[in-house]
Amino acid sequence: MTDWLAVIISFIYVFASLSAAEWLRNRLHRPPAFTRKFVHIAVGMWSVGTVLLFQSRWWAVIPPAVFIILNYISYRQDVFKAIESEDKSNMGTVYFPMAFCVILLVFWGNPGRLVAALMPLTWGDAMAAVLGKQYGHLKYTVLGHTRSIEGSVSMALFSFGSVFLALWLLPSGLGIGLALGYALVVSAAATLVEAVSPWGIDNLTIPAVSGLLLLLA
Repeated sequence: MTDWLAVIISFIYVFASLSAAEWLRNRLHRPPAFTRKFVHIAVGMWSVGTVLLFQSRWWAVIPPAVFIILNYISYRQDVFKAIESEDKSNMGTVYFPMAFCVILLVFWGNPGRLVAALMPLTWGDAMAAVLGKQYGHLKYTVLGHTRSIEGSVSMALFSFGSVFLALWLLPSGLGIGLALGYALVVSAAATLVEAVSPWGIDNLTIPAVSGLLLLLA
């Protein structure tokens, strides 16, 4: 497949995800907190499509780079309502594609580590928010930000599972034992970082820590 066709498929996939989120918001009356995380997971999982379809990192970086701009416009003008937070201090939707770009450029050529570096943000952070909001009763506060034990446990478990599967199923240069070990270390570090990061900034700090640990693997 040519890279330009992969770019087109990427935009179709992301806009389809946004359309699905809008449908969930308008027809099923799902709250923005849910639809944000729906898109969060869908876009993060496109990392798999990226490593499978693109031949060049410079073509692969085009879609997330464009969405830095589009998401900033949406943040300012409330264009994609399904992904916007009522808290206008939260620029997480802009930071996410930034993180995607950096991870993609750093780990290009190692599909397993590229995808794994984004999984704590994709699955861990999203499920921590969804399950923590629904089931979180045991609260704790760090640096003025309140989270739940249930949310942090969800963060750790979903991060561990998704990182391990990425390192195991995609070429990563790690055997199953090392994949398990690094998944444990990365998930623990990502959970700690998520707990102490201000809202929105975790979309940068989580992949930064995850990527650094996998870079050293």
